[in-house]
Amino acid sequence: MPASGGRSAAGRPRGFGRRTGVRGDARRHPAGGSKLNQPLLGVLYRLYEHRLLKSLRHGGLPRHIGLILDGNRRYAQAAGLSGADAYRLGADKVDDVLKWCDELGIPEVTIWVLSIDNLERPEDEVRALLAVIEEKIRELARHPETAGRQRQLRAVGRLNVLPASLRQAIADAERATADHARCWLNIAVGYSGRQEIADAVRALVRARYRSGMTADELEAYITPEEIGTRVYANGSHDPDLIIRTSGEIRLSGFLLWQSVYSEYYFCDVPWPAFRKVDFLRALRSYQQRDRRFGT
Repeated sequence: MPASGGRSAAGRPRGFGRRTGVRGDARRHPAGGSKLNQPLLGVLYRLYEHRLLKSLRHGGLPRHIGLILDGNRRYAQAAGLSGADAYRLGADKVDDVLKWCDELGIPEVTIWVLSIDNLERPEDEVRALLAVIEEKIRELARHPETAGRQRQLRAVGRLNVLPASLRQAIADAERATADHARCWLNIAVGYSGRQEIADAVRALVRARYRSGMTADELEAYITPEEIGTRVYANGSHDPDLIIRTSGEIRLSGFLLWQSVYSEYYFCDVPWPAFRKVDFLRALRSYQQRDRRFGT
């Protein structure tokens, strides 16, 4: 797949997260723990986090991270939770990741919370997921950290497919944070990468056609640069690093236009159990890449 891009010195495909056994552990212990003594394990993880943080500060960090929040339903099944409860835990995990990014000075994050395909799931499940998303967006908009960090919130996707109450929550959040310009959180909701590209081309054709261009003249204007100004998150940096949780090794159409030079990291742990050490490992892997940007 496009994420591989060759092999590392260790023989693993490049772009693949280092396998740590977390996937198997998460099935037995849904919170991501192990059978080791929990206090001792906590101490060891804190020491490991400190070591990772110290090493990361000597290398370059991404400006923009994309996150595919996968594994909520599998986590719920393993933990004996309802889907709604797992989604709420996943929503709370967003706060943790934003805090970790703030600590490291990473200014932009894009999270994929709902695809267009997700809307085809059973009605009760979709209703629960949409309710959690709406609640989280409203919470983020009024959270003191959002104002304190001057974080701007923006939704990207086909918002017209969403319920009216969720669209209103998005509009309120975007309006409340419109003047923030230090950090950015893009929330991909009702999102499809293929649809984003189709919508961008459609917008380009419509704008030029209305100006009276002929077909030949229009053809000259359909360029990557023109399309790029019409994608949903116009103005964002392309993501430097994309992380997908829960062990699935695919993009599923996430940020197809923007990810041409992104690095990828696939983590076995499900999203609600995603830990700081998992995040730091992803950043360590990113720093170990030789980014060539096609050259």
